[in-house]
Amino acid sequence: MANDKKMVREITPMDEDFAQWYTDIVKKAELIDYSSMRGCVIMRPYAQAIWENIQKIFDGMIKETGHENVAMPIFIPESLLNKEKDHVEGFAPEVAWVTHGGSEKLEERLCVRPTSETLFCEHYAHIIQSWRDLPKLYNQWCSVVRWEKTTRPFLRTREFWWQEGHTAHATEEDARKETLDILDLYEKLATEYLCMPVIKGRKTDREKFAGAMETYTIEAMMHDGKALQSGTSHYFGDGFAKAFGVQYTDKENKLQYVHQTSWGISTRLIGGIIMTHGDNEGLVLPPAIAPIQVVIVPVAAHKPGVLEKAAEIAETLKKAGLRVKLDDSDQSPGWKYAQYEMKGVPLRLEIGPRDIENGNCVLVRRDNREKTVVALDNLVESTQQMLKDFAKAIYEKAKANLEGNITPAHNIQEMKDILQKRVGFVKAMWCGDEHCEEVIKNETGMPSRCIPFEQEHIDDVCPVCGKPAKYMVIFGIAY
Repeated sequence: MANDKKMVREITPMDEDFAQWYTDIVKKAELIDYSSMRGCVIMRPYAQAIWENIQKIFDGMIKETGHENVAMPIFIPESLLNKEKDHVEGFAPEVAWVTHGGSEKLEERLCVRPTSETLFCEHYAHIIQSWRDLPKLYNQWCSVVRWEKTTRPFLRTREFWWQEGHTAHATEEDARKETLDILDLYEKLATEYLCMPVIKGRKTDREKFAGAMETYTIEAMMHDGKALQSGTSHYFGDGFAKAFGVQYTDKENKLQYVHQTSWGISTRLIGGIIMTHGDNEGLVLPPAIAPIQVVIVPVAAHKPGVLEKAAEIAETLKKAGLRVKLDDSDQSPGWKYAQYEMKGVPLRLEIGPRDIENGNCVLVRRDNREKTVVALDNLVESTQQMLKDFAKAIYEKAKANLEGNITPAHNIQEMKDILQKRVGFVKAMWCGDEHCEEVIKNETGMPSRCIPFEQEHIDDVCPVCGKPAKYMVIFGIAY
């Protein structure tokens, strides 16, 4: 079996070189291929299936709350992009421009969308006239382009896939509620479906989205102690509305500006799943988004009745709503075990002549390789329960990693000392002055991640200036 394993993987241990471990997994688990277009990747079927499962879950969540999907153009005229000054300045370094149509130079440059706020604003200005037209709760699933200098599959690529919600509301109260409601949905997606514990909070003004009044975030911790911003929700106020003339007539027949939000998650969540749950054998996938939840491996498949029984079991599990693959190829069982461990399949079902004779099969968990003999008469219930137990176990493991690597600090030297021991999050007080935030980042290498909703009192004063502290802030190195 050892030789079989070697055939399908040679993964660099994560403790030896975490970056190479990550690269090995995305390649050997057949998640991506590199494109001739530098900085862009090809999403292979397995990665696409993971993303589609995430998409299906979250799309269902937002449709239940009244949101509708639309499709916006991929190109933005430069004049339209320039209407919101702070927004365009925030994205200017990453914008890709189209200057020619065929052989003819364009009269106006076209931006390949890095995000779609300006397009939605233009559209809302056309279709919103009265308070009866509000709210507008729109979302789109698409790809965007940002000309990143340094790239890494899923985490940072020049083109990536995401959802971007853009909503317009009659009042500030309604827009603020939308912003936080969506953040709650992101938290639910992360914790309940991706098994990723997160810290929920508000970004500092220094770290907020370009053009937003407030940005809220969920921050996850990876195996190596670094942060991954896993979803953001932005409250815009009426800034974009004033720039684009998005007005409505209220119930008193007075013109008012709408209040807007935007929010997004992307395929970087796949990178987050890899770095939260993966191990030195490959992927470990949460059952909710795993393309294959149960792989069936026949043992002694050449013997009479084995393949037939395996096919029967596969159909039974599929009818129960599970995603099942029967591997009846001529590869050895050992090779198959290693292959599906690499791909992170939560459960492996082994069935052979002796199992059939006894009315049993063997279920093997990917996370701990625990083997359980299960009666075929109770297979569906046992499988469903084991998948629930699996999801809970990997969540608790990730939660222990997060909670065990958040350390309080009272001054900058303590922050530095903590990082020298192990990369993780540092929680410290802050006066609210951007200068002090910048000093912490420059001297420790840790930008602020968020001001958590759940505040703690660590000290009375800011570690930089010694003035009274206003907030407890999470700092950390991020992807």
